Amino acid sequence: MAAPRIALVSGANKGLGFEISRQLAAKGLTVVLTSRDVKKGEAATADLRRAGHSVDYYPMDVTDTGSVKRAHDHVARRYGRLDVLVNNAGIMLREDIDHPALEVSLEVVRKTFETNVLGHIIVSQIFIPLMKKNNYGRIVNLSSGLGTLSEMEGGYLGYRISKTALNALTRILAHETKGTGILVNSMCPGWCRTDMGGPDATRSVEEGAKTAVYLATLTDRKSVV
Repeated sequence: MAAPRIALVSGANKGLGFEISRQLAAKGLTVVLTSRDVKKGEAATADLRRAGHSVDYYPMDVTDTGSVKRAHDHVARRYGRLDVLVNNAGIMLREDIDHPALEVSLEVVRKTFETNVLGHIIVSQIFIPLMKKNNYGRIVNLSSGLGTLSEMEGGYLGYRISKTALNALTRILAHETKGTGILVNSMCPGWCRTDMGGPDATRSVEEGAKTAVYLATLTDRKSVV
């Protein structure tokens, strides 16, 4: 019997990250659930374990290179491989929502970009070599329709440009990993009822997570980049 695939999900203590972890575990993958908040991450992991899922917890702040390296070392030491990476961690700051581009502070834009783009670059640079060792990998970047150039409007400056940049990063990584058995895709979960999306959103977290899980379990030689 083949060993289960190993998946790591960032920012997974709640919302879409938690639901993606749950759905991946329900498919038989072993999930390494990560988050900045240790108490919330451990509580989320305990919830999934009580449901009978194979879930491991490790703290990881995507903006801290040292933190990401420690998470990598944990995965490499415990499992010897990583098959699935879901870059879910992301922020949308209140000032970014409340102010137009001409008024929002650069610090808000900088902080948003640091998590939503630079954090995913750090995680990808550190974990992709581990995937290459086994000639297999599925990387899913959680993007947003707000970052689509064809539908670009005003507002949400930091969040919008961070998701546009994340889409570009996806294409770059997809090109650079051709022939390695690694597939890289980004997806928009839609407007979901999470802390970020709010209670009036049109989609449940279960619906929003489905595409990410589909991309995380793509069969060989199939890509929808």
